[in-house]
Amino acid sequence: ITHTSSRTTIVFIVVALICAFVPAFSVEEAETKSLWDTCLLKISPKCALDIIGVVFENLTITDACCHDLVQEGKMCHDTLIKYIAEKPHLPHLVAHETEYLKKSDDLWTHCVSISQTA
Repeated sequence: ITHTSSRTTIVFIVVALICAFVPAFSVEEAETKSLWDTCLLKISPKCALDIIGVVFENLTITDACCHDLVQEGKMCHDTLIKYIAEKPHLPHLVAHETEYLKKSDDLWTHCVSISQTA
């Protein structure tokens, strides 16, 4: 059951990523989308999915993806997580906000430490 639930959540996250590229946004969403686009220039779609997977699904991330994330900066990392978490078709994430924010911070700390040792 957990595996099926996990796959369902991943599908919703992929849908959210696809929706990120649809140009029908409010002004605030347009600003977030612009920051999203600017921040993710060096992060591959797979790496972006890995980052989301770590925060929302307990997956793992590669050192190379960590380097890309740190290179883009904390604000970009936070924007990616916030953008996914605030999608209206993912309301179950709101109930777990404290958990995913901690995972997001833990991921950032992990990636910074990986980048500093390289």
